[in-house]
Amino acid sequence: MSLNMNTPNPKVNWFFEKDGQWKASFAMLRELALDTGLTEELKWGHPCYTLKGKNVFLMHGFNDYCALLFHKGALLKDDHGILVQQTANVQSARQIRFGSLKQIKEMAPVIRSFMEQAIVVEKEGMKVPLKSTQEFAMPEEFAAKLKAMPALKKAFQALTPGRRRGYLLHFAGAKQSKTREARIEKNVGRILTGKGLDD
Repeated sequence: MSLNMNTPNPKVNWFFEKDGQWKASFAMLRELALDTGLTEELKWGHPCYTLKGKNVFLMHGFNDYCALLFHKGALLKDDHGILVQQTANVQSARQIRFGSLKQIKEMAPVIRSFMEQAIVVEKEGMKVPLKSTQEFAMPEEFAAKLKAMPALKKAFQALTPGRRRGYLLHFAGAKQSKTREARIEKNVGRILTGKGLDD
């Protein structure tokens, strides 16, 4: 069901009605979001605002802050220096984080401008240039394992780019070599059977 401008989606109401530290903040962000004329939907358990089925931004909360997550935030002009890249491996999305309702009220004009900018980015069909799987660093422990096991190398290369990327990020995410080796060992069987990390 497509909802018109300023129309809250009844399927999303439960998110705003549940008690929590960000309840009032989410209500204010919802007001700003609905003013954009985007369609309110529920995705990944969060209010998501879409344009012709394409995700523009969503809101979510954590212990220390609540946030607006712009799906193509990397393309937004950030004159205020407030967009946050959650981790080094997040290529496209960016957050604006809020610590209080007062902060949201004070920043309302700025929030509106980011929402409008994100809508323009989506309307113009702009795309974030994503790194290819080859551009992600391969931990030396995994490179050595692939060299020692030709069958593993063949199986890894046969995986989809997304699955290969998932493994590379998972292995590289460990700080210690011993941990990287343990992660690699644990997943050899999955790779050999053509499975991704989350399959």
